[in-house]
Amino acid sequence: MKLSLVDSLAQGIIALSATPSPSAGENGLRPGLSPDQVTPGFLGFVMTAFMVIAVVMLMVSMTGRIRRMRYRAQVSDAGAENDALPGTRSAQQPGG
Repeated sequence: MKLSLVDSLAQGIIALSATPSPSAGENGLRPGLSPDQVTPGFLGFVMTAFMVIAVVMLMVSMTGRIRRMRYRAQVSDAGAENDALPGTRSAQQPGG
């Protein structure tokens, strides 16, 4: 009987999940590892701080750009409303 792709994937997942992992040592770590070897260290702290600063700067920049777009849209809508009213002149029309 031929196995379908789903059946073969399910059997593979079951086989991988049934594979025992190394047993934990005294600290909950694999034998031969110390807690100093599994911490992110200074480089991890620097990279995390860099990512936080970059995301905050992007958020501030995005907020400013959205405010600027809203202001420009309000100004252009107000200008379009003034042009649409009869009897009013815009600054672009030659007048007399």
